Amino acid sequence: MESLYMPREVTVMDNGLIETEQLMQAIKAKDTNRVQALLERQPQLASARDAQGNSPILLARYYGAHDIIGLLLARGVPLSVHEAAAVGQSAALLSLLGESPELADSFSHDGYTPLGLAAFFGHADIAAELLQRGADVHAASRNEMRVTPLHSAAAGRHAAIAHALLEHGADANARQQSGWTPLHSAVHNRHAELAALLLAHGADAHAANDAGATPLSMARELGDAQLERLLARPNDQAGGH
Repeated sequence: MESLYMPREVTVMDNGLIETEQLMQAIKAKDTNRVQALLERQPQLASARDAQGNSPILLARYYGAHDIIGLLLARGVPLSVHEAAAVGQSAALLSLLGESPELADSFSHDGYTPLGLAAFFGHADIAAELLQRGADVHAASRNEMRVTPLHSAAAGRHAAIAHALLEHGADANARQQSGWTPLHSAVHNRHAELAALLLAHGADAHAANDAGATPLSMARELGDAQLERLLARPNDQAGGH
């Protein structure tokens, strides 16, 4: 008899895994109608996790599926502090921090702090709330990227958040994976305003990454004359804090 029942149990489990995978694939494809249909049939999928530990709303944020984020929020899906930071839900974040202040410096399943997520996705209000509560501006992500919140702000092209982080003591010359500094990212993104801000806070235009490229050499390679002129100035000429 055991052999007759086992396949059914496995099938039930497999169906759950299959529907979770279907939901995640629909999110990656930004197929809002498919996501809605799956959630209407199986509402509990809104709180599912994929094999990497991603929730539907966090995966939607990572894939830029804004309509799906709105759909999930409208369904009242409960948020973790990291999800709230990533999708810009300040009320949920503040409620969670009110209950557990230590969450401000906690790490997500994939290694990011709430401040790092808010910085990358451009939620200045949430970044400000976290900084006000003493969130660690130096915390490097616990994954192979090793990014600080300032790296994340630079990668996301968010100068205002980068400024707030620098004013709270963030290291303008911190190194991430491959030896990149925030200034490398600013140059890579051809973001002159952000590059000027970093230089004003002591960023080194001659800091070589693991491949030997400096922000200045990257600007030259890009053929960006504005950035090259900016970076060619001595750091003490770049401006004041």
